[in-house]
Parts: sequence; structure tokens; C-alpha cells
Amino acid sequence: MIPVTEFRQFSEQQPAFRVLKPWWDVFTDYLSVAMLMIGVFGCTLQVMQDKIICLPKRVQASQNQSSVSNVSQAVASTTPLPPPKPSPTNPVTVEMKGLKTDLDLQQYSFINQMCYERALHWYAKYFPYLVLIHTLVFMLCSNFWFKFPGSSSKIEHFISILGKCFDSPWTTRALSEVSGEDSEEKDNRKSNVSRSNTTPSGPEGGLVKSQSLKSIPEKFVVDKSTAGALDKKEGEQAKALFEKVKKFRLHVEEGDILYAMYVRQTVLKVIKFLIIIAYNSALVSKVQFTVDCNVDIQDMTGYKNFSCNHTMAHLFSKLSFCYLCFVSIYGLTCLYTLYWLFYRSLREYSFEYVRQETGIDDIPDVKNDFAFMLHMIDQYDPLYSKRFAVFLSEVSENKLKQLNLNNEWTPDKLRQKLQTNAHNRLELPLIMLSGLPDTVFEITELQSLKLEIIKNVMIPATIAQLDNLQELSLHQCSVKIHSAALSFLKENLKVLSVKFDDLRELPPWMYGLRNLEELYLVGSLSHDISKNITLESLRDLKSLKILSIKSNVSKIPQAVVDVASHLQKMCIHNDGTKLVMLNNLKKMTNLTELELVHCDLERIPHAVFSLLSLQELDLKENNLKSIEEIVSFQHLRKLTVLKLWHNSITYIPEHIKKLTSLERLFFSHNKIEVLPSHLFLCNKIRYLDLSYNDIRFIPPEIGVLQSLQYFSITCNKVESLPDELYFCKKLKTLKIGKNSLSVLSPKIGNLLFLSYLDVKGNHFEILPPELGDCRALKRAGLVVEDALFETLPSDVREQMKTE
Repeated sequence: MIPVTEFRQFSEQQPAFRVLKPWWDVFTDYLSVAMLMIGVFGCTLQVMQDKIICLPKRVQASQNQSSVSNVSQAVASTTPLPPPKPSPTNPVTVEMKGLKTDLDLQQYSFINQMCYERALHWYAKYFPYLVLIHTLVFMLCSNFWFKFPGSSSKIEHFISILGKCFDSPWTTRALSEVSGEDSEEKDNRKSNVSRSNTTPSGPEGGLVKSQSLKSIPEKFVVDKSTAGALDKKEGEQAKALFEKVKKFRLHVEEGDILYAMYVRQTVLKVIKFLIIIAYNSALVSKVQFTVDCNVDIQDMTGYKNFSCNHTMAHLFSKLSFCYLCFVSIYGLTCLYTLYWLFYRSLREYSFEYVRQETGIDDIPDVKNDFAFMLHMIDQYDPLYSKRFAVFLSEVSENKLKQLNLNNEWTPDKLRQKLQTNAHNRLELPLIMLSGLPDTVFEITELQSLKLEIIKNVMIPATIAQLDNLQELSLHQCSVKIHSAALSFLKENLKVLSVKFDDLRELPPWMYGLRNLEELYLVGSLSHDISKNITLESLRDLKSLKILSIKSNVSKIPQAVVDVASHLQKMCIHNDGTKLVMLNNLKKMTNLTELELVHCDLERIPHAVFSLLSLQELDLKENNLKSIEEIVSFQHLRKLTVLKLWHNSITYIPEHIKKLTSLERLFFSHNKIEVLPSHLFLCNKIRYLDLSYNDIRFIPPEIGVLQSLQYFSITCNKVESLPDELYFCKKLKTLKIGKNSLSVLSPKIGNLLFLSYLDVKGNHFEILPPELGDCRALKRAGLVVEDALFETLPSDVREQMKTE
């Protein structure tokens, strides 16, 4: 007898696959086992019991005598004479006897085999085997999608991820926090969500966030008191699960092979059911207990006609009816499965009920194979899809990242990263993190927060704890902000720096920072977009004093005009794009500093001459060749700093002498060959940079600059310095390196305040010992070749080496 366990290979390979077997598959599996038992039982009886028993038929008198005459004498002799007829006077007692055939056992066995093969209907012979084969086909069809390579790999991966998601501590925590809300809180949150969906959020209203985060429940705001409940290992495991679910979703949503395989195997079972019902109903009557057998074996047995008894006929008849009942139930179940498959679309799955129950409103709907497997899971237990949905939520993932961040970046670790920035503020730089740790808001002494290359930054209301925060830098960060946090920043933030890749990445809430004093915008725009660059109105930035735009704009944005009346410093770094239409500059009447850097300007813009309050002008890295318009600067009585460096200026016009208010003048990195003596009539100059030009001669009129403290002619072609230079006794920095000087005058000792001297790259053979009179000059401030330094007297060298 064949044990049923031998057929286990036709069922599912892993017990975990049971979660993808709905009730009808389980029911049909049990029906298959029952039908399999019928087939095994019938086959066992067929093997162990005699199949058929035959006896020869008695020859009737009406038969043809010619055929009787051909019968052998041995056969004729076996026919007994009829008994004498009884009479009333002569009663006869008759003894009942069977027919004597003189056949031995081997002949009976031969007759049985011949009649079994030739006379018995094939259905009566092979019924148990048919049941067995049909049942195995049913079992194969029911589990084929678990075996097929294209579908089994997805199923195994899904089952593996599903089990981990179900058992993950993060799943339990996320659902328990949401389920802990009372009904009143849920109603309030739902009403808030509905209002946020109908009312557009702006700088002034609500929580500024993306569509996927528009309904973050309050329970998902990280509670610091429970931040450590999930240890680091569990947090990392949950984080890995989120990544697996994302990748798996992308993979399985590409096709619908699982759905197609399941539909096909169900259709095949229905077709099989119809075939079985059709031919079994027609042939079940062929299973008869008595069978007539006519075989031509007279030469061997002496008989041709036999009457046979099919010993299993009665039992097989009952088993066939029982089998038909099981098949009918099996087929009706398969028809119901088809109805379920086609009644609604199983290639789409909505988590609406999960969103309503948990309050996690950003769980996305899925499609194709992913959706079909979730529909199958719901037939097993809807709790699986509910717990699995946690790992499809961006809110849930962000919260997990937040907990991991808080565990990794403790307040003590963050304090170790504190440093002082260029604005002399205590700054915390955070670069390339997965989010913003909530522990940042425990560092109350923080004055500047710099976030760089951090995605999905959420600034919570707890930022109000940073009473000293005045500066915020956002470099390539997508930032969302809580309404309470926005109110805090409106009152406290003084400096905002934003570096963006696209104008749309600019945070919309920045336009409402009414106490903002400095705004720095850094971003790269395509040339097509830059022609139509638009910023939202800056009208609400009532306190804005400094505006810096580093981009590739072709004109000054119209939004800048909104703050023109109170703007004090304007900087445009244009990355080589030509800046035109500068008439808007005339409206900036209070502007004191103006930087137009790398704007491809060929002449000094005339609009600049209208800025009567201008104190500093920087035209660095343009294409200036002639500066004849410089005469118009005489109307700018407050202009003290003029930076015309990194251009192509070939000469300085003589009427520069009219700029008597200049104190700092930058002409480095140009093509100037001759210095006009009129330049030194600007006797207020304290800082003069003429480095990286083609100057050969320094006029002696330089001695007029009694206020000169910084003088640089590095990288020129100067062969000698006038002695009048050393009359500038306030000189602190002197850079004469990389020229053609051969002698350094001893009068350099007159520069008692000299603290920095660069003479490297000349043709000096010796340094004058009078350098010792420059008491402020130390070895660190003397840039010179080591061999040349050794030419100084030893006492001078020692003096310079002492601090």
C-alpha cells in the first residue's frame, strides 16, 4: 500500500506559504486528500483482491445441433441425464447438484484473465487509477504557482519580508502609538486633515509640508522620553526592512505573473472538473456486478460462453458516486474562486481601511502582483496587511529614521561639533544626514544651525527651545516646517542662507520671515529659466538689509524692488552670465554696498552713479577694459571702497584724483602698465592693491599717502622702489614679491609698524640690517627665501624669531 506521505511533494513546500492559501484552497486541499484516499484505497483493492471470477455457461437444447456435434465426447459426457419425473404413486427424492465442468484451477485462472481483459469495461478496470491521476493533477494545479520559477521567487521573497515585518518591534510600536489615540483626538486630527486638504498652505498657515506628509498624526511627533525604547539593533533592522519593502514593491509591481498563474491554474481545474463530471456520469453505469464473456478458447477449455462476476463492482460503484460528489464540491469551489477572481480587480489594492484605522494617511495603494498577494493575505488574516502597511508609509519610515538619528546623535556628540563661524556665532554644521536629529534642540546655546545635503528635513515646534538661534543655513535641503516653528523663526531668525538646485526648492516660508536681516540665495539655473526668473514677493521682509544672489540671472529680479527702500547691501554673483537691465538699482536709494561679480559687464553701469549712499562697490571678475566713467564717482561722496580687480583694465584715468573719499582701492589682476601720479592725490587711501599687473615704475608721489597701511605690487615688473614709499610710516603690510627688485633700501627701517613683508621672488642678494628697526615684524610675517634670511645679522634674526 502506498503511504499518503509520498504525495507530500505535490503540496506546498514551506508551511509559511499557508498565508497565501485562502479558505477555498485549504478546503480543496482537504477534498484532494479525500479523493486521493479513494484512489489509493481502490488501487490497493485492485492489487490485493481477485479482479473477476468466471464460470462457463450451460449449453441450451435449442442450440444448433451442428455445433453440439462438434463438441468432444469428453464434454458431452459431462452433461448429466435429466432426473426421472416424479409421480403420485412413485415419489422421487432429487438431490441438488452443481454442473460438472472438469476444468482445473489453471484453466479457471486463464478464463478469468481473458475475460477481465476482453469483456470487462475499461472504466470498471481503471477507475481507481483515474481517480488517483485526476487527484494528483488537482493537487499539482493547486500549488503550481508555488513551484513555477517566475512566481515562486516572488512568493518566497514576499513571505520572508512579511514575516519580518509582522514580527518587527517597530511595527508593534508604530501601531500601538496610533491605536492609543482616543476617539476625540482622531476626530480632531481628521478635521484638521480635511481643512489642510481644502486650504492651501502658505508661509502663514498650518504645517508647511508635502502631499505625502500632509496628515502626520500628532502621535508620530517623536517623544524624547521614549526615544530609546527601540534599541540601535532593532532600529537598523527596521531600517533595512523599509529598504527591502521599497525594492520589492518596485520589482513586483512591474508585472502580474502571480495573478495570471493563479487564474490559469484555477481555470484548468474548472475545465478538469467539467471533463471528469461529463465522462464519469456517462460511464459510472458501466460498473456492473455480472458480466457476460464470450471468448474463443474452446480448444483450450471446451467452452466459449462464460458468466463472470466483477468482485469489486459493488464497492467501485459506491466509490465512484462518492468520488463524483467530492469532484462536484471541488468544482463548485473552483467556480466560486473564479467568481472571486473576476468579480473585482485584484490587480489594485487600497489601504483605505488601514489608513482610517491607523491614522497613517500616506500609505500608498499598490498594484499588480503586489496587490494580488495582499488580497490573498486578507483571506488568511487582514492583520498581516495592516502590519505590513507600516513599512509602506513614508511617515513611519521618517519616524524610524528620526529615532535612529536621535540614538546616534546624542547631545554630547553634537556639542563636540560646535564651532565659531564667520559671523562669530556658535554654529552646528550637520552634513549628509538622513534627517535632523531632535537632540539638536537640546543644545540651547546654539546660535547658528547649518544643514547641508539633508533630505526631508522637518523642523518641529521644539526649535523654540533654541532661544539664541539667529542664523540658519540650508544647503541642498528639502525643508518642511511646523507652524509653531515658523512663528518662532519669524521672530528670532536674523540670517538665512539657502543653496538650491532649482528655484522651486526655495522654501516658501522664507518669504514671511519679517525680522530677517540677511538673506543669501545660492543656486544654479538653466539659461532658459534664468531669462524669466521670478521670486515671490519679498515685501514681508521688512527688516531685510543684506540680499545676496549667487546664480546666473540676466536681470535683477523684480522681487528685489520690494525691499529696495530699506536694503543696504546687494550682492549678485552671476557665474559669467551677462547682467543687463540694471535700472532697478536706482530705486535702492539706501544701498551702501553693491557687489556685481562675474556679470560680464563691459562698462561701469550708469545706474550705480545714482546710489548716493553707496560706500563700497565691487565689480570683480567682469570684462572691464576702460573705466573712463570713473569720473562720475565724484558725486558719490560716501564711496570709500572701490574694487575693480580681476578685469582687463589697461590704464587708470587721471581723473581718479577726484575720488578724494576713497580709502580702499583694488586694482589687482588687471593689465595696468603705468600708474598715473594723480592716483596718489587720493590721500585718504589706506589700502592699495596693485598686484598681478604689468607695472614697471612706482611714482614718487606715493609718499603723499600718509594713511597707507596696506600696499601690494606682487607679481609686477617693478625694478626699483622710490624712497618716498618709506615716508608712509603707517604701513603695516608691504607686498613686493615676484618683481625685478635687486636692492631693498635701508630706509625700510622707518616703517616701525610693519608687521608683514613679502620680498620673495626678487633678485636680492642681501637684506638690510635696518629690518631690525621694524619691531613689529616677526619671522612669521617675513616672506623670504631661507638663504636670504640668513644674510641678516644674528641679533636681528633672533629678534624676529622671538614672539
